[in-house]
Amino acid sequence: MTEKRPRPRNLQVRSVLAGEAAAAAAEVESALTPAVDADSAAFFDVDNTVMQGASIFHLARGLHRRRFFTTREILGAAWKQAYFRVVGVEDPDHVADARASALSFIAGHTVTELQELGEEIFEEAMADRIWPGTRALAQLHLDEGQRVWLVTAAPIEIAQIIARRLGLTGAMGTVAEHEDGVYTGRLVGDMLHGPAKAEAIRALAEREGLDLRRCSAYSDSYNDLPMLSLVGDPCAINPDARLRAHARDQGWRIHDYRTGRKAVRGGLVVGAVAGAVSGAVAAGFALKGKRH
Repeated sequence: MTEKRPRPRNLQVRSVLAGEAAAAAAEVESALTPAVDADSAAFFDVDNTVMQGASIFHLARGLHRRRFFTTREILGAAWKQAYFRVVGVEDPDHVADARASALSFIAGHTVTELQELGEEIFEEAMADRIWPGTRALAQLHLDEGQRVWLVTAAPIEIAQIIARRLGLTGAMGTVAEHEDGVYTGRLVGDMLHGPAKAEAIRALAEREGLDLRRCSAYSDSYNDLPMLSLVGDPCAINPDARLRAHARDQGWRIHDYRTGRKAVRGGLVVGAVAGAVSGAVAAGFALKGKRH
């Protein structure tokens, strides 16, 4: 049973709570995998880093097909997300209202339900989208006796499925509050995005005795700069334009496993709309999709 908490309004406080909740979930996973090199580890973002595309999009599509939520519900939430993203409104009250609207329709669904559906959806929509190059990098860390965690804004339930299927140590993702196994429609802190990912890694490092200077982190997004800058060995995977430029300036490793460079023109608008839909679905499940 997840204890009810006051809903903190301060963004930094919510990020810390989100990170601590994600790290607490990962601690259980990590205990199952003893490490030879116990004070170093690797952290991998998921969307467009480990997996082609957004995991939340594939999850949402699978859940929609199974009538987990209606088209009207998700489009209503997506419209608010799209307005903030395209128009650029950042008023905290408006953002909170959009989040609350999206969260309202998951209340009453069970954790077991999402976990079971997540297993099915991984097989049908995600398993074939894993980047072989990134999977090989993760395996190199495992072969060297290091532990490997996913760090993603996707829900902890789906993040743990992906980590388990890939043979990784565990995962840190957005944690949704639930009581007696039933979702309340509230987050524990905030979505595990941007600064919250760094908070999660800090909390995990403290608990596991990791030396962050000996750790590695991998991501495709400039939004993950807090996570990448936290470790001694950051690496850009399939990077967006801003991260690629920053990685080059800093002398970071860069790997691009895409078969062709995606056009920037048009992608800005399409990416904004797609990100808005993913963000709405993500909020609906106490999650948040990758944003570029």
